[in-house]
Amino acid sequence: MHDERRRIEERAERLHNQRIKTAIYAATVPLTVEAWQAPGEPVPFEEAAAAAYEPFAMGTPWGPPWGTTWFRMRGQVPAEWAGRRVEAVIDLGFVGDWPGNQAEALVHLTDGTPLKAVNPLNQYVPIANPATGGEEIDYLVEAASNPDILANNFAEPTPLGDVLTAGDKPLYTFQRADLAVLDEEVFHLDLDFQVLRELMVHLGEHEPRRHEILHTLDRAMDVLDLDDVSGSAAAVRAVLAPVLAKPAHASAHTVSGVGHAHIDSAWLWPIRETKRKTSRTFSNVTALADEYDDFIFACSQAQQYEWVRDNYPKVWARIQESVKKGQWAPVGGMWVESDGNLPGGEAIARQLIHGKRFFIEHFGIETKGVWLPDSFGYNAAYPQLAKLAGNEWFLTQKISWNQTNTFPHHTFWWEGIDGTRIFTHFPPVDTYNARFSGEEMDRAVRNYAEKGAGTRSLAPFGWGDGGGGPTREIMERARRLADLEGSPKVVVEHPDEFFAKAREEYPDAPVWNGELYLELHRATYTSQARTKQGNRRSEHRLREAELWATTAALHAPGYAYPYEKLDRLWKTVLLHQFHDILPGSSIAWVHREAEAEYARVAKELEELTAEAVAALGGGSARVFNTSPFDRAEVVRTAEGAPTYVEVPASGSAPLAAAEPPQPVTVAGRVLDNGLVRVEVAEDGTLASVRDLRAGGREVLADQGNLLRLHTDLPNYWDAWDIDKHYKNRYTDLLDADSVTVVEQDPLLGAIRVERSFGKGSRLTQTITLRAGSPRIDFETDIDWHEAEKILKAGFPVDIRAPHSSAEIQFGHIQRPTHTNTSWEAARFEVSGHRWVHIAEPGYGVAVINDSTYGHDVSRTVREDGGTTTRVSLSLVRAPRIPDPEADQGRHRFVYSLLPGASIEDAVAEGYALNLPLRVADSAGAPEPVVSVDGEGVTVEAVKLADDESGDVVVRLYESRGGRAQGVLHTGFPLAGAQVTDLLERPLEDAEAVEGAVPVTLRPFQILTLRLRRG
Repeated sequence: MHDERRRIEERAERLHNQRIKTAIYAATVPLTVEAWQAPGEPVPFEEAAAAAYEPFAMGTPWGPPWGTTWFRMRGQVPAEWAGRRVEAVIDLGFVGDWPGNQAEALVHLTDGTPLKAVNPLNQYVPIANPATGGEEIDYLVEAASNPDILANNFAEPTPLGDVLTAGDKPLYTFQRADLAVLDEEVFHLDLDFQVLRELMVHLGEHEPRRHEILHTLDRAMDVLDLDDVSGSAAAVRAVLAPVLAKPAHASAHTVSGVGHAHIDSAWLWPIRETKRKTSRTFSNVTALADEYDDFIFACSQAQQYEWVRDNYPKVWARIQESVKKGQWAPVGGMWVESDGNLPGGEAIARQLIHGKRFFIEHFGIETKGVWLPDSFGYNAAYPQLAKLAGNEWFLTQKISWNQTNTFPHHTFWWEGIDGTRIFTHFPPVDTYNARFSGEEMDRAVRNYAEKGAGTRSLAPFGWGDGGGGPTREIMERARRLADLEGSPKVVVEHPDEFFAKAREEYPDAPVWNGELYLELHRATYTSQARTKQGNRRSEHRLREAELWATTAALHAPGYAYPYEKLDRLWKTVLLHQFHDILPGSSIAWVHREAEAEYARVAKELEELTAEAVAALGGGSARVFNTSPFDRAEVVRTAEGAPTYVEVPASGSAPLAAAEPPQPVTVAGRVLDNGLVRVEVAEDGTLASVRDLRAGGREVLADQGNLLRLHTDLPNYWDAWDIDKHYKNRYTDLLDADSVTVVEQDPLLGAIRVERSFGKGSRLTQTITLRAGSPRIDFETDIDWHEAEKILKAGFPVDIRAPHSSAEIQFGHIQRPTHTNTSWEAARFEVSGHRWVHIAEPGYGVAVINDSTYGHDVSRTVREDGGTTTRVSLSLVRAPRIPDPEADQGRHRFVYSLLPGASIEDAVAEGYALNLPLRVADSAGAPEPVVSVDGEGVTVEAVKLADDESGDVVVRLYESRGGRAQGVLHTGFPLAGAQVTDLLERPLEDAEAVEGAVPVTLRPFQILTLRLRRG
């Protein structure tokens, strides 16, 4: 047989694209259109319905960036269309084929009922099937003219990312608003043709099945009447039917399709636009559920449900109905799909608590899995947190984006730092926006790493990132691929069903231990530093407000615990932990609003904390310690005078001077407090740090606190990525404008270093040493005006450290300092929270911070044979895409060097730096709500129970990485104690004797106790 593949394949492509697809709508008549441009921000439906509309013609430009134009569309179904399937077809002037980053619209009836959304891949609104003829159409269409931020693949910075800079030039040209007859036979022929063509080209050239499809398509095209596609469609389908009917092989892989619409809660659009995106997508989804009984849609992010409930009650009612029918599956159990690295441990616990509780309260459904397809890596505390929230499985896809190494599993047990394991799956289709294309189905089978042990994988299908969701075309593909020779089998089902089947067939799946590190998007630990600082500050302020509100509720008659306010503030912080807000990868508008929200949260939390402290009674000044560790340190009075005080963990003490171990001396540029001696060089770096407790050991191997300005232009994702080549080009900031002693007191000494550099940037650092503490603080103030740069602060330490330890959620993780393998080499930039620790036997050093997450640790051997381990903090970046002004302007933060530090020291000082002592007037001197005897048992949260019963809830964890035993004492009469899950539901009774609860913890174990008051 002659090889005619090229001729047939080219013929099939042309006839499909130019004849079949163009014949799907058999007849059209235009709708009459009028328009009204809403001023400023979006308006309620009622206001739009009452507006004065003007005639609008097709081909007219419309839509300034971020604007809203309302269109009124009217028409009547022609009588001759009776018995046909009639739809409205609307093309707003769509660009490209991505639904989520351009014009979108929601179609309403005149009574305000949302019908369905339109986007480039979903342009129709159903009218009648079958039509009777004469139906009157009257729609109000809310069209959003969102700009295409992704135009030119992020090649250039754009001002379109903020309404303040985007201008007002219309972005789109309206193309079409018609009534149309859907030719169902041609519609189905189009899908038959698509599925077979795509299957054919992804089968091997040696496969008989490929050639069978090829020649069947050739014969079918001979039957197609190019002058009457509609009239010949049934005959063409009859030719194709036998090859579509051939069943899949008995050993064919099974793809569990789960309807999905990934909606970033903010990214290339602001939060206000996401609220509208949810209504559009969810309207489409519920409409599709009405049309396809076998459709199942999985949707996470309780926050987005709440937006729809509050703003679109009719869409909310349709969601509730779909849930009852089993077609809508709440999943994920988190408030938002948060970043997987940056939120604190308690914040991730609250993500799970608030998310799961929302679904339980509103749908009576307890979600079983964590659904996080798009976060940029996942911390090693997740398995334990997920299990403590009642979850059984974990899903993500993002690790397939690895730049260097291919992750070895798709189905596996993920083991966290405490030993907890959770059944985990990465879809081998490598997308959370699947559409069941031939390429995707081929990729799912080809990639699947569990061949021979497992037989199934999951594919989230539907357009996403900016929403859109599944379409009828995707559902039709799924039906054709349910049992088709040459393809994996596709079954649409609930993700819980997939995970149950996958676990049943593969219970001994391999184990991956530790973090799921994404070898990409490493700059998300640093970009948009003010957003990250706002998150860190908010998390600690929430802890502080809850502790002192609980103290006041227990000891101040008449004080009312602010349940509603704390709940609302927590949810605001949780929302901004979304995986494109907190990582710094959103447009300027998003981060501008985030900074304003964090300022509002700070103000309100400060008021709540002050109210709680004041409720304890006015009187003499006291010092309040929110940290879970006893503190002996220097604090400033209201007048600014330094005072050395001792304060118990989670308690308070009078503002009375205690005797410091030894005063601070300042001699030239040398600070000495009897514990450490710090010498500042003429250039403002640290020339020497000697640990006097270790016999005068020199801590540094070279200049300490060396500020290094690197060129930072990644290959593609500017705000997301820091690529390894950034290390090759840099400037050390060694020219100090001034180095000046600014404080010389027995309790503290401080030297200020001022620098100017780059394109008008200025940096001021105050290097402070306090009495009684070996911690050296670098209070930093930067006025930053660089572009495509990253500023790092390096500490080359004279330690041969085999690994570094970095704080993560409820513990810490160790990473090798060598680069023996590509896996270690790929971790050239890593995340951590309040501290990084390096050590050799007998001696360690910690670097602590109050708002930084990115760092790197490297190791070199010197000519003298000694080893230098360098810890470098990433302080601030200057990406230009998608926010051209990212990080520009003022930054204030503190980081510290802690010589002679153990892990326990790092933990305690990490809390201390992030939870400054509070000085306030108070006559009350209550006992701490709880206190702990026993090293390693660390209190993370103290609050009243969410059910408003008055019970006290305490969350503890083991913080050193070893076993711990201790006793929890209460500062109130204790009637009983229970161990609970994260949602404060009892798991077992805890021993409670005379106000004390003994606790035994395995390494990094999290324990939640519910304490009943006597």
